[in-house]
Amino acid sequence: MTHYQTPDVANSLRNWTDAKPVWRVVLNYLLVWVARIAPSLRVRSWALRRLGVTVGEGVSWGLEATPDVFWPELITLGDGVVVGYDSVILCHEFLQDEYRTGEVVVGDGAMIGAKAVLLPGVRIGDGAEVAANSLVTRDVPPNTTVAGVPARPMGSDADGDDEADDSDA
Repeated sequence: MTHYQTPDVANSLRNWTDAKPVWRVVLNYLLVWVARIAPSLRVRSWALRRLGVTVGEGVSWGLEATPDVFWPELITLGDGVVVGYDSVILCHEFLQDEYRTGEVVVGDGAMIGAKAVLLPGVRIGDGAEVAANSLVTRDVPPNTTVAGVPARPMGSDADGDDEADDSDA
């Protein structure tokens, strides 16, 4: 993550025009709109690439999914990635005294469930899965399934609980 201090006491969002030119954010917004609603995956990938997103081969960008409007160039989608319906990938956070930016990398073959949110600076490993409605606040190792708010690894080994053994019943 990269941190940028804001020049005065107002929250950093009030100074967003110092961070990005207005014309660029307007253009990004129009391309985000195309990426969200175009019926064609080819058109969605085209719009994402125009935004500056690195888009691998065979990426499926779900309907209404939203890339970061301010820093979409910080997003990398590996080959065969699936981004589910209405998911959000953020590469920035506007805070009171500063704003932060961070790359978001989604590895080859990873899947992001519907309405999931990826926060700035996270890396989703190859073959990893993010469950629907999850909030990803930290890196997800390869071939791991995470779920929840905040997202945590799934499975009995991940949370310390063993599944009930029915053999004694």
